[in-house]
Amino acid sequence: MRDQLSGYLTGFWRVLPQIVMALVFLVLVWVAIRIVGWAVPQTLKRARMRRALRDVIVMLLTVGMWLFGILIAVTIAFPTITPGKALAALGLGGVAIGFAFKDVFENFLAGILLLIREPFSKSDFIECEGIDGQVEDITIRDTHVRQTDGQLVVAPNAMFFKNPVTIRTATGLRRTTIIVGVAYGEDVDAARDVISAAVKRVDSVRDDVKDVQIFAQEFADSSINFEVTWWTGSTPVDIRRSRDKVVAAVKRALDEAGIEIPFPYRTLTFKEALPISRDGPPGDDGR
Repeated sequence: MRDQLSGYLTGFWRVLPQIVMALVFLVLVWVAIRIVGWAVPQTLKRARMRRALRDVIVMLLTVGMWLFGILIAVTIAFPTITPGKALAALGLGGVAIGFAFKDVFENFLAGILLLIREPFSKSDFIECEGIDGQVEDITIRDTHVRQTDGQLVVAPNAMFFKNPVTIRTATGLRRTTIIVGVAYGEDVDAARDVISAAVKRVDSVRDDVKDVQIFAQEFADSSINFEVTWWTGSTPVDIRRSRDKVVAAVKRALDEAGIEIPFPYRTLTFKEALPISRDGPPGDDGR
């Protein structure tokens, strides 16, 4: 037993200088990582790169430098372990870790691609797989979306990468439409002119950019329906506010012009004639 312990101590003292050199090398790697962690964000910031993408690049550089440094340190401390053997061991371990954390790596890679491609950014209003709201943050693993009802949805990046995403604020303008019905007895051309003038007077209607479009759409049950289309701001509140103003303005203009906005009429037809009673209420003598 004593001879075995003596052999261990002798072997330790023999490799101790190599272990010290490996530790010194790791300290140098740590210093280099700290310098990179300070210099790279400053450089990327001057290039006006998004903060989340800067963080990704710094993290990848840090992980790569640590892996390279540990690999070299192991070969310094234990010369019998060649870089090829160390890489083979890392490869086998990487395969096992990859299977165990498949979804994590999928979302991680999707997050990197989203940050690089930038299909949408913070403050954009998007819709994807039933999630509809404003993007609050894009991280490496997930995206935070604040829905219009105030609820926060944290969704994995892979969902936004693999599925179609509607970006509602991709441009500053969006088109919105309402249906306006007028009675069959009214003049169609006169009604169109009244509706057009009313819509163009609304301040949120951007008729300076794109024209207001009004088309007679169909013969409905009790009215001739006009499809009224205009352009306004692209956020959901812009759409709702503009639609509210347009509806009120069109209603007011049609009322002032004496043009009827009809409600549904119903005509009831019976197969057999209905008996009509001429009896008055109880106590009535019929006179």
